[in-house]
Amino acid sequence: MAEDKTPRDAGPVADPSDTSRPEGSVQAEGAHVSGAPWRNFYGRFSGKTLKDSQRRYLAEDLADLSPGAVGWDENPDRTPLDLEALFGGRETWLEVGFGGGEHLVHQASSNPDVGIIGAEPFINGVAMLLGKIRKAGCDNIAVHPGDARDLMDVIPPQSIAKAFLLYPDPWPKTRHHRRRFVTQEHLEPLARCLKPGAIFRVATDIPDYVRQTLEEVPKAGFEWLASEAADWREPWEDWISTRYEQKGLREGRTPTYLTFRRLG
Repeated sequence: MAEDKTPRDAGPVADPSDTSRPEGSVQAEGAHVSGAPWRNFYGRFSGKTLKDSQRRYLAEDLADLSPGAVGWDENPDRTPLDLEALFGGRETWLEVGFGGGEHLVHQASSNPDVGIIGAEPFINGVAMLLGKIRKAGCDNIAVHPGDARDLMDVIPPQSIAKAFLLYPDPWPKTRHHRRRFVTQEHLEPLARCLKPGAIFRVATDIPDYVRQTLEEVPKAGFEWLASEAADWREPWEDWISTRYEQKGLREGRTPTYLTFRRLG
């Protein structure tokens, strides 16, 4: 999950909008030669040195778990992914930012009749997920090791039945709130991907992230499914507590579990 991996006071680590681009890399104002829009990316692509086993997982397993052509260089026409072929007609779910992959593998193992796509730009998290997939033997997971916005570009409209955003990077400073996933820049394409009636789950232990989520998600065409406090104070029945959640609990933070339904 994109679970609070970035230091809370960190600034952007990677910013593709930087003006120091190679000569000839810009085709038109705001566009790459591939046709890709310039999108700011805030966060980390890598962390500690990978273990030899993790490097092996990346080399041997990652390509076979691709959902298809996602990047602009390989898919400049933004041809939609063939989810029917990818998962053999199974219902498709999406996890945005899967961190170390505990939840993703848990859901895949518990729901073999579902295919799940996970998006995560942090390569250390991707490597951790691949190790867990090997151990669990799941065959219903696809992995995009990059920006979820590029993935959502090519997910067919109204094709995802459930989506997860679990412990996303909090960006606590007010001036950084626009970097959070719960902005219309991210929520509108997510809503486009989801089927009418699809479920969108958000977990966070940052009170202001809860506030922004409850303000922004309904604007994108969702309704909040809550009738009593237990609906957001207690985890979902199929929940598995991740190491990020456990870290927050040790530090005295209280999780909030929000469930939304796509309207339409």
